Amino acid sequence: MSFLTLNNIQKSFGPVQVVKNFNMNIEKGEFVSFLGPSGCGKTTVLRMIAGFETPTGGTLSINGKDQSSLKPNQRNIGMVFQAYALFPNMTVHDNVAFGLKVAGASKPEIDARVKEMLGLIKLDHLADRFPYQMSGGQQQRVALARALAVKPQVLLLDEPLSALDAKIRVSLREEIRQIQQQLGITTVFVTHDQEEALSISDRIVVMNAGKADQIGSPFEIYNTPATRFVASFVGTLNLIEAKVVDPDANLIQIGDQQITLKQSVAAHKAGETISLALRPEAGSLSDTARSDTALTGQVVSAHFLGSVIRTRMNVGGNVISFDMFNSPGVTPPQAGETVTLRFMAADLLIIRD
Repeated sequence: MSFLTLNNIQKSFGPVQVVKNFNMNIEKGEFVSFLGPSGCGKTTVLRMIAGFETPTGGTLSINGKDQSSLKPNQRNIGMVFQAYALFPNMTVHDNVAFGLKVAGASKPEIDARVKEMLGLIKLDHLADRFPYQMSGGQQQRVALARALAVKPQVLLLDEPLSALDAKIRVSLREEIRQIQQQLGITTVFVTHDQEEALSISDRIVVMNAGKADQIGSPFEIYNTPATRFVASFVGTLNLIEAKVVDPDANLIQIGDQQITLKQSVAAHKAGETISLALRPEAGSLSDTARSDTALTGQVVSAHFLGSVIRTRMNVGGNVISFDMFNSPGVTPPQAGETVTLRFMAADLLIIRD
């Protein structure tokens, strides 16, 4: 039995339906990320779990108990916001202790729990500081400790890293994941950053226009996107238009070049146009690369990205990007040069619209 269940959840603001028939079962101790662009409905789902928004339809339960009629303070949920939301007139100790005081815990219990939480986030030496005396990363750690101090059933994180610089974001997301695994707490994390979602999640919900386009592990989401939206939103992906030549033989044509897919095209008719996806890292110009398929085209551009060089080539009107490792002894191809990209046919996936 799942721990957090969302059954046919819907939410409308006036005539606009922002969440459409959303269903998901989240297991106890699971870390699930809601990933998608602004306005896709991911934060609205989070706010409905927290009780800040009331679903227009559907039910929501935690540990088998319906939460629909409960107020936020009755759900035993911890929440960390993007903007820290610390009390500026309170010390770190008092911020973390706030929820415990509201719950009526004794002073010895509060002091012991605060000490435990500050040790967990490695800020016990800053207990007497005020928020303005701390960095953004430190403030967000305090906000996390405050949310965890009350021993919530579920931890909700609403884009908690978006206000931080890149280096701090990486270290803090790893720390959040480590703490979550250590405590075994069920966690829902909202982000628009695909790298964040891919790096720390057990499962990812890719949301688009109020619905889940795909739910799966980071490996599944990245390597086998279910829709054109997921394919284009998660990672860098080449979307290639091809024409079906022989459905029974899985033979297709890209520009004037024919190749055989591993994936069946029997559901399509000869002459029909289909969309294919290919990751930039799947291709190579090397003659010795592991491959069973090749496409020849003309180089459009090559961009130096540090450890890799991202090259773009034109194949029958499709601009295909591929990555090659930066090596001082290898000169990258130049614009206008004809090259052959080699890859495995199994890496070329059919994408449904």
